[in-house]
Amino acid sequence: MAEERTVPVPSAWMTPSGRYGRAVARACDIGIALVVLVAAEYYDGEYDLLLGGLMALCLLARRRFPGTVLAAVLALGVVQFVLYDLPELPLASAPASYDVAVLFAMMSVVHHSRTTWMPYLAGAVVLLATAAGTVGMPALGIEPFVEPESLLIFWGLTLTVWLTAFALHTRRLYAESQTARVWHAEREQEQRVRLAATRERAEIARELHDVVAHSLAVMILQADGAEAVLRKSPDMAESALRTIAATGRDAIDDMHRIVRVLREGNPDPGDPDSADGDPPRRLVTLDEIEVVAERARAAGLTVDVSVEVGEGRLSPAEEMTAFRIVQECLTNVLRHAGAGAGVDIRLREERGTLLIGVADDGAGTLAGHGVGGRSGGNGLVGMRERVELAGGSFEAGPRLGSGWHVRASIPTRTK
Repeated sequence: MAEERTVPVPSAWMTPSGRYGRAVARACDIGIALVVLVAAEYYDGEYDLLLGGLMALCLLARRRFPGTVLAAVLALGVVQFVLYDLPELPLASAPASYDVAVLFAMMSVVHHSRTTWMPYLAGAVVLLATAAGTVGMPALGIEPFVEPESLLIFWGLTLTVWLTAFALHTRRLYAESQTARVWHAEREQEQRVRLAATRERAEIARELHDVVAHSLAVMILQADGAEAVLRKSPDMAESALRTIAATGRDAIDDMHRIVRVLREGNPDPGDPDSADGDPPRRLVTLDEIEVVAERARAAGLTVDVSVEVGEGRLSPAEEMTAFRIVQECLTNVLRHAGAGAGVDIRLREERGTLLIGVADDGAGTLAGHGVGGRSGGNGLVGMRERVELAGGSFEAGPRLGSGWHVRASIPTRTK
């Protein structure tokens, strides 16, 4: 059975989107807003506290709306610039320490933006705004805030903040890509586990069908024959009973193997079952074809078998596939044609391909009256699945006149 393995993922509590991460982010936002607000209280301008308070309020939404917050803080900076440049007593101070809100807003755009161009646009806008406030706008009659030599200091501070934010932005994108990779790996692993479980269920269903259907078909026909000749020919009845017993024992062995796989997984082919003392797993080879053919003959079929496959040319899985196809074909003939039908079985290995051909003449006592007609039901589906899993091709259908044929080709391993 497939072993389920999970990929470890970070706890939701510790991730940025978890409770812990959200609480820390909110605390940081509140702390930054308080720093800006406290810085505004140290200035005497009539509107300094109002402007600083509005900037601090905008910063509370900097993670969710970084671009809008930067635009709002820059707009408040323009208002601060205008109030400072009034001819009468300035109503605001410039530059002021609470203008650091502009750098925090720019950092938010660079770090949290989902577009590639927004970080660069935010840096360029802040640099231009810093230049405008430092050198002034002589064409508009606006004097500079400070000496032009301070422009290099402000630009250096802006670039330092921008580069720090961009490094954090790059690290965040890398962390998100790693998280997404882990998430996808876990989903793929779960999908592989589900597919493996589905394949195992299909394999077990095919095994159960092959074992139960064939064994019961042989046993029922043998029991009917034994009942018919019990008084007239005790020897024939005894032979039929022995066939029934042998078929039942083989079926029980196969059922034990399937149950053992369900309970413990797929054991090694030669290891004994230490749990309940069952015999080692029975390997099915092409030699078993003659066994089931003999039982089919005992049930009333005329079976001709020809196996032209070199020793060791097939792997155990390929031999199992070939055996199960022949077994299912004989089961279908017993069920749908009945005693008296002739079956021709041909297996040969040719240029790395195992060719299987089974045909019956449809001349049995049940021809045309078998349960389910000649559709084959789940048997044909199971045979087709086995062949396709082995990478081969499968064909089945009625023959001209009467009867049924099955053909399969399976690529063999290279020795």
